Amino acid sequence: MTADPLQFAIIGCGLIGRKRAAALSPGRLRCACDLDSGRAVELARNYPGTTAVTDYHEALGDPAVGAVIVATLNHSLAPIALAAVRAGKHVLVEKPGALSAAQLRTVHAAAREAGVRVRLGYNHRFHPALRKARELADAGALGPMMFLRGRYGHGGRKGYDREWRADPRLSGGGELIDQGVHLIDLAGWFLGEFTALDGHAATYFWDMPVDDNAFLSLRTAGGQTAWLQVSCTEWKNLFSLELYGRDAKIAIEGLGGSYGPERCTYYRMLPQMGPPETTMWDYPAGDNSWALELAAFEEDIRTGCDPSPGLREGIRTLEIVEHIYRASGYPVIDAPLSS
Repeated sequence: MTADPLQFAIIGCGLIGRKRAAALSPGRLRCACDLDSGRAVELARNYPGTTAVTDYHEALGDPAVGAVIVATLNHSLAPIALAAVRAGKHVLVEKPGALSAAQLRTVHAAAREAGVRVRLGYNHRFHPALRKARELADAGALGPMMFLRGRYGHGGRKGYDREWRADPRLSGGGELIDQGVHLIDLAGWFLGEFTALDGHAATYFWDMPVDDNAFLSLRTAGGQTAWLQVSCTEWKNLFSLELYGRDAKIAIEGLGGSYGPERCTYYRMLPQMGPPETTMWDYPAGDNSWALELAAFEEDIRTGCDPSPGLREGIRTLEIVEHIYRASGYPVIDAPLSS
């Protein structure tokens, strides 16, 4: 006999919540929750057997719900994740997971006590070009790693500086805590732990109290460097990650959609040097990262393994964000969670 399929609640029925729901297998969404009852009803209507609620405690109190996806604004992520783990639910919480590392530490302690799994929603690890790059790196195709360079940005839109991302009480910061955390997570995935942190954040264009650009130089104990820049004054959306080894380079460009076609290119240095041997992989089929990430989360639960990225990685990423914000004169928003 096999166990019944894991039933999910989604808390936060906006764009990301809808993407998460679409990635679930049929019949797996038990509850859709949003403060806006219309959004909850609209999501539930698309998935037969799903109940729409506006109070997340109602979703957490359902014994049939085994796992919770938290896809709210940043300021609500940690409080709801904490309530979910205390209710004995496994949790996939969207990046950055909290307004501060301290909040995530509270969730981490509660998750250990409850014996549940918590995964951070860094879906970029599951994009096909990045998975191909990881496969090549793991196979030794780069040789010893030296450094990586990452750029990520968009151009905002009319009124962007009046949206929730521009309110530090709701977002925890600006572009660094929004898109920057993806680059920090990917850099750590390829290079490991960073022991030396440098960089700064700035507000160059938008009329808002949070950053619109950030520049980071992160180094491992072995001296490997991640050189990262994120921007919401990019004007033309951009994603670029380049990995440099002693034997070769890998370049990942695009994320699909407005970021352009997704491609992984491998440049292998020849013995005589000069122009490298070049191999390209294009991924025009679209983004299946959401489904792959959910499958990994379910495997974490089934096997009892600690998710990666989990709370440990999420805490370290936010520690780096906080270091840059403090060095740049931006406040760290740290509304405490009840312990």
